[in-house]
Amino acid sequence: MRVLITGGAGFIGSHLADRFLAEGATVTVLDNLSTGRRHNIEHGLNSTQFRFVEGNVLDSRFVEQLVQEHDLVCHLAAVVGVDRVLADPLRAILHNVGGTEIALAWAHKYGRRVLFASTSEIYGKSSNVPFEEDDDRVLGSTQITRWAYSTGKALDEHLCLAYHAQGLPVSIVRYFNSYGPRLDPKGYGSVVGTFVAQAIANEPVTVHHDGQQTRCFSYIDDTVQGSVLAATATQALGQVFNIGSDTETTILGLAELVRRLTESEAELTFVPHCDAYGADFEDIPRRVPDVSKAERLLGFRAQVSLEEGLQKTIAWFRNYLPTQATTEGTD
Repeated sequence: MRVLITGGAGFIGSHLADRFLAEGATVTVLDNLSTGRRHNIEHGLNSTQFRFVEGNVLDSRFVEQLVQEHDLVCHLAAVVGVDRVLADPLRAILHNVGGTEIALAWAHKYGRRVLFASTSEIYGKSSNVPFEEDDDRVLGSTQITRWAYSTGKALDEHLCLAYHAQGLPVSIVRYFNSYGPRLDPKGYGSVVGTFVAQAIANEPVTVHHDGQQTRCFSYIDDTVQGSVLAATATQALGQVFNIGSDTETTILGLAELVRRLTESEAELTFVPHCDAYGADFEDIPRRVPDVSKAERLLGFRAQVSLEEGLQKTIAWFRNYLPTQATTEGTD
């Protein structure tokens, strides 16, 4: 099988590439390295089964050529992370929606299968937990910038399903707070990355609000397993799946667990949302997936506990951060 992964130098994409390579596939990664990192994929560059192409998913003719050469397109390229969306919502909307439309259009023309990576942000600020895939979405005002990401991803899903109605073989996965090795040490897009980096450096661990908001954290191996099943199973076609753990953890509980596992002396610091993201920012008190559909149709259920996954993540950070510091010091 020939697999194209857009955004494949990113956190999830690079792990997905590793998995397909391990299963004997030929893998091409397309990434513009705006948030992805060459470091994430450089171990694969010597393989004859792996190719890295630096480019932009908005380059339609270039994407056409790549789609035509592959059997499966895993479309992960996107502007992600609250900070990035708030900083430049126009870029986030145009890149996320435009890139998806281009990838889907060419996949439809050439009859290629597609896996589309969506997000738990789809559910907005709904309080109807656990979230089922066909639940109503509850969003704030269009004047609240954070909802631009959710809305863009929802439009992407509508495009997927509309193309599916025209014959495109496509599946959609909604990721819930994936974490693990290769997280951005600066914490973009991941509270786990932020907490681990701060704790290892013995810097204050910054908890937003009172830390009682909850999330369900999914180790990267589970995220990849769910993605591969959704990308390859016949029964996944035309379907949307929550991919993640359904074990609920408070952000404060996460911070305390990270401090314990790192044996850090860092203090906890509580930061109001308005100081971190501005006066109009809206957070979600609880985000919990109903994973019964993925379990029923795909046989998927997350296996890695939060403590086990954090131990592996912390070990990677301890090895990576000194290397990163040395590299930055020689630039």
